[in-house]
Amino acid sequence: MAEELEFYDVKSKKKFKSSEYDVREKNGRFFAVTKSQSGPHECWRVLSKVQAEKLK
Repeated sequence: MAEELEFYDVKSKKKFKSSEYDVREKNGRFFAVTKSQSGPHECWRVLSKVQAEKLK
């Protein structure tokens, strides 16, 4: 089971936790990306390099 992370939904201005996410790399930085609970958009969370390697 994936580790549960806390995300912030900018559009609804609410925090939520999710354990269903993808780890993506963009321009040398790592992000955890999950589907928003309040709409069709995605919520991104910045990860450290160490954290990204652990979660992959």
